[in-house]
Amino acid sequence: MAFSRVFPLAVLTLPLLLSACIFGGGGGDKRPAPAPTPTRPRGSPPITLNRPTPRDTQQCFTDLSRAGVRFGALPDRDYGGGCIVEGAVQLIDIGVPVGGIKGMRCPLARAFTGWVQYAVAPAARQILGSDLVRVDTFGTYVCRAIVGSAQASPKLSEHGRANAVDVSGFVLRDGRRITILKDWQNQDPAIRKFLETVHASACRRFATVLSPNYNYVHRDHFHLDMGRGPFCA
Repeated sequence: MAFSRVFPLAVLTLPLLLSACIFGGGGGDKRPAPAPTPTRPRGSPPITLNRPTPRDTQQCFTDLSRAGVRFGALPDRDYGGGCIVEGAVQLIDIGVPVGGIKGMRCPLARAFTGWVQYAVAPAARQILGSDLVRVDTFGTYVCRAIVGSAQASPKLSEHGRANAVDVSGFVLRDGRRITILKDWQNQDPAIRKFLETVHASACRRFATVLSPNYNYVHRDHFHLDMGRGPFCA
């Protein structure tokens, strides 16, 4: 005997509704997913970022002023290639001239000026018997990857954030010029002690310190940055 079943309307329409959701029909959301924000290529014209100054950056400015440091605050800028400089300053006078220096992030500037004033200058006077009259550097900001990295895709250097400075040497009042390249292994124990002392002090103030002990790339300078750490070599 033949017989038939009667199904409720809701049961019959459910598969159709599900298929509409799965295959994009009916009331499905047809809006395309938002495209990822493209990274501006390295070397792009800088874009000024109009953002409020964070409280910790304002405090850093205050700390520099209280230390008697003359500086100018720089605008936040995006230089492309992931190189974004925020909360930076241009050091004008920290007590001794500094060669080759450009803008740097304020926390780096605060650590650097403290290191020069309270470590390098006293060590020059006490160990070498002469006043510090100049600090030479290879600069601060440059938009590039980490030099000497063995990685296939090396990470952006802290220099690309103006968060690193490379110190190459020191000039004394008596005319001597102490450089990392020629004096790191100097036969004069006083000169070696001076460089070892300022290197050890840097390791207490900066997140990362790289010296000739680290690799050949750093044979002629101390790399000092406020990125990830602590790391001292």
